[in-house]
Amino acid sequence: MSAGVVITGGGGGIGAALARRFAADGARVVVADLDGDRAAEVAAEVGGRSFAGDVASESGVADLITAARETLGEIDVFCANAGVAPFGDANADEDAWSLAWDVNVMAHVRAARLLLPAWLERGEGRFVATVSAAGVLSSLGSAPYSVTKHGALAFAEWLSATYRHRGIAVQAICPQGVRTAMLEETGERGKLLMGASAIDPPQVADALFAAMAENRFLVLPHAEVADFYALRATETDRWLGGMNKLQRKMEELPGDA
Repeated sequence: MSAGVVITGGGGGIGAALARRFAADGARVVVADLDGDRAAEVAAEVGGRSFAGDVASESGVADLITAARETLGEIDVFCANAGVAPFGDANADEDAWSLAWDVNVMAHVRAARLLLPAWLERGEGRFVATVSAAGVLSSLGSAPYSVTKHGALAFAEWLSATYRHRGIAVQAICPQGVRTAMLEETGERGKLLMGASAIDPPQVADALFAAMAENRFLVLPHAEVADFYALRATETDRWLGGMNKLQRKMEELPGDA
């Protein structure tokens, strides 16, 4: 039987590209999104089913898993792709931090909590986390996004380290700029940081499939992220100096501070 795949944030951008790529590979796909109309459009395109709901809560994740199992039977692959990127520094309000934490981290934890018992009993299952390069590097302009994406990567690493010998495969997708609505919302800051190297969502999906074929944890659609990641680890002050240089350039943009 073809794989049963669930994709959160599947109504557009990377999520929609993943839905199309998995469907082209023969998978049965459930497309989940807060925007039910967009989820339905993508699901209709790929011959899948849609789910309208919010993964920012424990009950929302549980409802998705229940509905997906009713549709697919077994969930073979879960793509925790939904994400939010609120602007804000350390003074960002509590609601912004809470939302980023719930969507970017706890949605992953809550899904894994419900998926793992069946996966461990079967001896197989795949968890795909859309993390972004912010999780391995940082994200200037949004403390909540940067911090929670580090958390998403940490949880994905923990899953892989803990369960890979029991058949659980984990991939962490860590692109830099991707031409999505989220990138457009960053305005001039996004263009400065990521515009020149931005790629299209299907390229991210292709990179994931290459990583799955090689059973590789890190999915780096921008190969240079590996070099930046190594520099961050081995020459931390040099890397932080470079990031601060970018920060100062951002502060020179009109309307920035």
